[in-house]
Amino acid sequence: MNLTEIEIQETIERILSAPKYRDLGLNTHTITQLIHQEALNQPSQKGLLKSVRRKLHNIVAPYLGEPDYEKLIEQLSELQDTSLESKEVRSFCQNILSQHASTAERLPNLDVFYNQLFQKTGKPNTILDLACGLHPIGFPFMGLPLSTRYYAYDIIQPRIDFINTFFIKLGLAPLAENRDILVSPPSIHADLGLFFKEAHRFEKRTPGCNRSFWAHLDVDILAVSLPVVDLSGKHNLTDRHRRLIQENLPQNHGVFEMLIENEIIFLISQPGK
Repeated sequence: MNLTEIEIQETIERILSAPKYRDLGLNTHTITQLIHQEALNQPSQKGLLKSVRRKLHNIVAPYLGEPDYEKLIEQLSELQDTSLESKEVRSFCQNILSQHASTAERLPNLDVFYNQLFQKTGKPNTILDLACGLHPIGFPFMGLPLSTRYYAYDIIQPRIDFINTFFIKLGLAPLAENRDILVSPPSIHADLGLFFKEAHRFEKRTPGCNRSFWAHLDVDILAVSLPVVDLSGKHNLTDRHRRLIQENLPQNHGVFEMLIENEIIFLISQPGK
């Protein structure tokens, strides 16, 4: 179905008026892209709205029940020792990372996780953290200097505001941005891109989108992490995720596979890198 700009705006407003989305500061480019995508297969406004809502829920659902970012910013302001080695800072970060399954799984071995990753990629000077969630809050465990240029991208504004406040408190540049990376991939050159536990969810959003997205990134190495097992812990996903990578690997790009705990990480490199 064809929609006018007024109809698109009305659909966006209806979606954002839902209580669960009202205060998230969602990037409207995400909703607009879903409207255009789903309109190709939906003959009615009612069917379109239902389809867009379903897709959006799949994108945002893992992060519904967000922490109280204003409260976290207040707690952050009360930290006295803000050095990267500070027990106070690390305890604050661990508490936040424990609130979501994707980051909580790494908590027991955070230092080891990054040490093993950077042994293969080299320690980056510039990072793109793509669809970052709360992952940047793990920076004190990465063993990287404060001179690191850490660009973080997400579609929820209060989360971005908190990450930038956190970066400033540590002494990092506030480089977190509210951006839908699928609609508008960042053009910044980086040593390392981090795309953690999102590639399979991108495929559900727009089948086949990863190939084009990865090809548009200007990174020497893209680390795509995917879970080894499903949330129930009963089903091994390794073969499925290997197929996902191979089917979306941009032309002439190489890939190296490594396993850290319960994550399989695919290091995708540009030709000549």
